[in-house]
Amino acid sequence: MAAAGCLLFAVAVAVQAVQPDTHPRQPAEAHWVAGWAAAPVDFRELSANPLLKAAAPRPGGDAFRGETLRQQFEPALSGERVRVRFSNRFGKTPLHIAEASVGHGTGGSAVSPATLRKLRFGGRGSVVVAPGAEAWSDGAGLKVEAGQAVAVSAFLDRAVPFATVHLRSPDPSWVARGNAAATPRLQDAAPLPLNHIVTGFDVMTTQPVRTVVAFGDSITAGGGEAGDGSYPELLATRLRNSPSAAQAVSVLNMGIGGNRLLVDGIGPNGLSRFARDALGQSGVTHVMVLLGTNDIGRSVFVLPGRPTPEHEVVTAERITDGLQQLVKQARAKGVKVLIGTVPPFRNTPYWTEATEAMRGEVNRWIRSRQDVDGVIDFDAVLRNPADPTTFNPLYDNGDHLHPNKAGHAAMAAAIDLRELQE
Repeated sequence: MAAAGCLLFAVAVAVQAVQPDTHPRQPAEAHWVAGWAAAPVDFRELSANPLLKAAAPRPGGDAFRGETLRQQFEPALSGERVRVRFSNRFGKTPLHIAEASVGHGTGGSAVSPATLRKLRFGGRGSVVVAPGAEAWSDGAGLKVEAGQAVAVSAFLDRAVPFATVHLRSPDPSWVARGNAAATPRLQDAAPLPLNHIVTGFDVMTTQPVRTVVAFGDSITAGGGEAGDGSYPELLATRLRNSPSAAQAVSVLNMGIGGNRLLVDGIGPNGLSRFARDALGQSGVTHVMVLLGTNDIGRSVFVLPGRPTPEHEVVTAERITDGLQQLVKQARAKGVKVLIGTVPPFRNTPYWTEATEAMRGEVNRWIRSRQDVDGVIDFDAVLRNPADPTTFNPLYDNGDHLHPNKAGHAAMAAAIDLRELQE
């Protein structure tokens, strides 16, 4: 600030804003709905992958030590009361959060002072999240608008090795020395290429909301995992602008680049993470599944000196059995499920005559389903009419495997909105 008086006023506002929340109790019909979420992965998996430069160690090492972490994202729902999920899913040691806050992001690592709210956990100002566990904050009174930047800060007062991370936010996380959870602007903040521990943001509402989870791999994650122009993002725009949009809608992108349905790779396999990453989202009503590309394609790779274990041998039958398990899990929870066909991938290392035959068999099974709420024929949308085994050049991002922004738009346009409005 230019003047000392302005500085004192700003500090006073910030201190007042982070007092414990005293928002009145919500009516009985109020409920939590996921407004933003990310599918976490194990940092150790990423750091072991030479192709993922984002996992390169930072100068201070692969741990937080007496530092404040601040992450920004944009929720899909509006409301006046929020809560935040902190995850230690892949941690091997307890995650100690000494103080945390939430507020409106104003760009970079800055937060609007008047909106800073201290987060509490069961009425306490701190929380310890056990290895493998997650913790929700108590509700905090903060008015948010759909698409408005929100920043969550957490002071990690004890050494915390990097463990639970994700690449879903288009904006970087920031880290600064000391306890700056209640500070509007971080001093000497350094950007982080990965986002850590914050994996969910719920909004309390009394209105019905359609909460749609897009579950898949990099074709779902889109835009280098950032969601920029991804098909779930474009679908959310379609749903909001639909003339028949009588309800609010939240579309959650739970794609992980490199993810597989049957076998762990980048991120836990789809079978093991579906219950938590898809069905575990607050208020989920629909799930769209698009998995199988990496299972089929990576079946051609054999590591020297390491024969593929029997349980990792991929067949069309094992893939369809896996998809059927996801359908059963969703139906048991009363969640509607839509399955997408596997897009083409000729002219990539994934393609052989055998993998093409496997893809065809999986897609025939998907198209024949009568026990799902919808089939989304992404293969028909993205394939080249002149050669159905290849990507349409208009939709190819250049690697013959992933769609460009026009391809993502075509995917979003192919989804029958009526299936997501019922």
